[in-house]
Amino acid sequence: MPNPEASSFGVSDSETPIEPFAERILARIRRLETSLIVGIDPVIQRFPAELQSLDAEEALLEFSRAVIDAVRNDVAAVKPQVAFFERFGWRGWRALQGCVEHAAKAGVPVILDAKRGDIGSTATAYADALLGDRPETPGPYVDALTVNPYLGEDSLEPFLERAVAGGRGLFILARTSNPGAGDFQDRRSADEPLYLGVARAVTRWSRPYVSASGYGPLGLVSGATYPEELAQIRAAAPHSFLLVPGLGAQGGKAEDLKAAFDQDGVGALPSSSRGVIYAYSQRPEVPWQEAIAEAARATRLSLA
Repeated sequence: MPNPEASSFGVSDSETPIEPFAERILARIRRLETSLIVGIDPVIQRFPAELQSLDAEEALLEFSRAVIDAVRNDVAAVKPQVAFFERFGWRGWRALQGCVEHAAKAGVPVILDAKRGDIGSTATAYADALLGDRPETPGPYVDALTVNPYLGEDSLEPFLERAVAGGRGLFILARTSNPGAGDFQDRRSADEPLYLGVARAVTRWSRPYVSASGYGPLGLVSGATYPEELAQIRAAAPHSFLLVPGLGAQGGKAEDLKAAFDQDGVGALPSSSRGVIYAYSQRPEVPWQEAIAEAARATRLSLA
């Protein structure tokens, strides 16, 4: 991992201080009194009829913008999942860029859910595109990125260098919310499951970069559907925000998430996607954007 003595953490090229991601997200959580993350997983076949008649790029962009506008006052951040955009090729990529740019202009932080992980020049290229400042990429509008650690420490170095230099964050997969997560993540090494080994490694890597809040740029992904493991990861990684997917449609319950928060009631970012962004399918009598807004507000209040 980068040498903290040599890093440009908190300083841009113009020597203007950059507030670390952990400090920015914590300030927003406290100001809006919400830790909720809303995932943007756009499936055109589930869009309102008025959007399904548009071409794919326009439909993706209109829907994503509408979701952001509906939830902006009830979320700590939005979490676009890149696969739902990439499936439409360069037009989908352009819609993704428009989505994250709209969020940035609306003042809503973006956690880009890409789960990238590779080595050497390939990892550097991913980091440039998704955490860099290159025009016509999502990078300039992304506050944090999900990454996969299973190629080892060197695979994360380009991402951490970008995050540290630019005041961004990373969320590293530990114990994911899917049913098959335990196939590998539960395998034991040094008498503990692999996901705890990941959490302890992230704690070591984070230590030189912990900011005034007590949190560093490296967070962890730990699914809401595994509350016992969530508690273990919280204990093993006290300096990491926990991104907690699986709330709502995947079966995660708000009452199971208490262990993810620290003693001050912060440090966790529960995420709901389908349960919020497609809420209108259960309430056809309500304008669709209003139904999304009401679902976000209800989910937020359930976490209080």
